[in-house]
Amino acid sequence: MGSDNYLKMKTAQTASTNLIAADFQDLGHSLKRLGNHVIKLTLGVGLGSTLLQWIASVAAIYLLVLDRTNWRTNILTALLIPYIFFSLPSLVFSFLSGEVGEWVAFIGVVVRLFFPKHYPDWLEMPGALLLLIVVAPSLIADTLRDSWIGAVICLAIACYLLQEHIRAAGGFRNAFTKSNGISNTVGIVILLVYPVWAIVFDII
Repeated sequence: MGSDNYLKMKTAQTASTNLIAADFQDLGHSLKRLGNHVIKLTLGVGLGSTLLQWIASVAAIYLLVLDRTNWRTNILTALLIPYIFFSLPSLVFSFLSGEVGEWVAFIGVVVRLFFPKHYPDWLEMPGALLLLIVVAPSLIADTLRDSWIGAVICLAIACYLLQEHIRAAGGFRNAFTKSNGISNTVGIVILLVYPVWAIVFDII
C-alpha cells in the first residue's frame, strides 16, 4: 500500500516536472521569436530606412554638384531640392530647421539682398533648400515628410529625372555606356532605392 502511494506520488511529480519543462520550452521559443521580430523591425526597417535616407540625400547632393560641373542638360535639377527635403535624415533636418539653420538662412538672405556680387551662383540651390527647411509648415515638415506621401513624391521625382536623363543621353544604352553619363545614371538610380523601400515597408 505504501509503495503504491509512493509510485503515484513519483508519477505525479514526474508529470508536473514534464509540464513545467514543456512550459519553459514554449516560453523560450516565444521569447526567441519575439527577439527575432524586434531585431528585424528595428534593424531592418529603422536602421535600414535611416541608412537609405543618408545614401539618397548624399546621392542627390552629388547630382547637384554634377549639375554645376559636367551635367549640362535641360533636366530640371531644381527637383532635387524637394527630394532632399523629403529624404533628409531626421537628425540633420531637425538641426537645420532649428536656430542654427535660421541664422544661416538669415545671413544668406542678407548677403543675397545687399551684396549680390558676393553671393555665388552655386549657392542658389543650397540656399533655397535651407530656406525651404526653415520655413516649412509643420504639416509638411512633421507629417508629410515622414509619411508614405513624402516617399511617393521622392519616387516621382527620381523617376522623372531618370527618364529625362535617358532622353537627354540619347537612349537607355547611352545613359549606361557613355563615360559622362554613367555617374549621373548611377546617382539617379540610387535616388529610387529609398522611396521604394519606404513605400514597401509602409504597405507591409
